[in-house]
Amino acid sequence: MTEQKQSAETVEKTINTVGNSQPPETVPQKQECSGTLRSIITIAIILAIGGGLYYYGQQQSHLLSAENHELRQQLESLKQQQSQDKQRIEILFKEQSQALNHFASQAAQNDQLDNRLQELQAKISSLSSSDVKSWLLAQADFLVKMAGRKLWNDQDVVTAAALLKNADASLAEMNDPSLIEIRRAITQDISALSAINQVDFDGAILRVNQLSNQVDNLRLADNTIDGLPMDEDNDELTGSLSEWRQNLNKSWNSFIDNFITIRRRDTTAEPLLAPNQDIYLRENIRARLLIAAQAIPRHQSEVFKQSLETVSTWVRAYFDINDPNTKAFLEEIDSLSQQPVSMTVPNHLSSQPLLEKLMQTRVRNLLSQSSETHLEG
Repeated sequence: MTEQKQSAETVEKTINTVGNSQPPETVPQKQECSGTLRSIITIAIILAIGGGLYYYGQQQSHLLSAENHELRQQLESLKQQQSQDKQRIEILFKEQSQALNHFASQAAQNDQLDNRLQELQAKISSLSSSDVKSWLLAQADFLVKMAGRKLWNDQDVVTAAALLKNADASLAEMNDPSLIEIRRAITQDISALSAINQVDFDGAILRVNQLSNQVDNLRLADNTIDGLPMDEDNDELTGSLSEWRQNLNKSWNSFIDNFITIRRRDTTAEPLLAPNQDIYLRENIRARLLIAAQAIPRHQSEVFKQSLETVSTWVRAYFDINDPNTKAFLEEIDSLSQQPVSMTVPNHLSSQPLLEKLMQTRVRNLLSQSSETHLEG
């Protein structure tokens, strides 16, 4: 804008100069023409300079407006970024405050846990020897009851005796002379269990399973029992036409001889087995052996013996009893039939009622002591 003002002032000064300059009257006409031409040229130059200066001013104005627009955009972006940064800072402050609150709550919980732990430690340290003895007595009572369940439900004499020994060890740890009678009863129960003749139930189950694996080795019996062996057939027909009379006679005699056949049987008739029916027979035998194996841990003596007798009957009826595999199979069946699957165990343990009575007495004492403590508190 300053350059435009300077150019305008220059143009006005030039015009004034031109206007004020008047040729002397004494100059000839030629000089007047040259002065006019100079004036025109001067005006043209001034106009060209003014137009150039105006164009330059317009270009500078456009550049300045563009720079101003860019600066405004940068200012707006800076304002937006500043607002975003402000929001982020606020979010960070909120998260920090939440974290501080969480840490404060955790610290409060830790303090509560520390207080609880101190209370528990105080209670544990305050336990007297009588409380420890009560726990040992309860443990011994539990072990004796478990021994009874093992003895009567599973007939597991070994585990029952081990549980009774552990119960006696718990009572011995109490070091209480008043428990001598109960410990003597536990010792008698252990001696009674040691005198029982134990049965190898697992071994019996393994023997039955082995028989089930040997069923496929049994050979079926040949039930086609004729009387005396047939004589050698000498009445074969010939292919010669000249012997047609002999062939006709042989055919007639063969028809008459075999029209009615009487076979002699000295033994009882054995049941015949249809072709491919031995598969079902063998599976039925395996099923009976499985029932026998399942009856062993359940101590079902009748079911065990009936299953083995059924297997023995089927094997003798349908298989070759002269075959070595069949003989060994039947001998094992007969041996297993004599195997007991149950034991005669005591109906009760003499130490169990004594421990129950003592436990009831101790529990009553503990309850009365706790009620007195609450009343005093």
